[in-house]
Amino acid sequence: EAEPSVMWLSGLHIPESYLTALVQATCRKNGWPLDKSTLYTNVTQFATAEDVTERTSQGCFVHGLYLEGAGWDREENCLIKQKPKQLIQDLPVLKIIPIEAHRLKLQNTFRTPVYVTSQRRNAMGVGLVFEADLATTEHISHWVLQGFCLILNID
Repeated sequence: EAEPSVMWLSGLHIPESYLTALVQATCRKNGWPLDKSTLYTNVTQFATAEDVTERTSQGCFVHGLYLEGAGWDREENCLIKQKPKQLIQDLPVLKIIPIEAHRLKLQNTFRTPVYVTSQRRNAMGVGLVFEADLATTEHISHWVLQGFCLILNID
């Protein structure tokens, strides 16, 4: 049976291993060197996993991520300041694409850390899963000072 069209990343015990396997499989398929490959992310227009009707040719769709310290503008497809009294917000479906690092040229994006929990670590002391690329119109320092991140599990 095939892999699901949208992966629930929060449901995996060790999500890093899935992402590593994704990069390795793409590198093997395209003949890329593994040590010169990285992940690129793109937030889609799909609000939920049920909205996804297609399969991606490269990479995968993931859902179950939450914004902490920011909001998401679905029309402009970029980060916005969070609304008052709204600490956590769902992120639309995210597309993760393995790519050769030298081909990745990012502008107006914030390399956002993705953590397992809002404590930014799990029971084993490990927390950072990967870094997602999210579009922004604000300066990067704004999001750093906000303490903005993505989390997989809300408390």
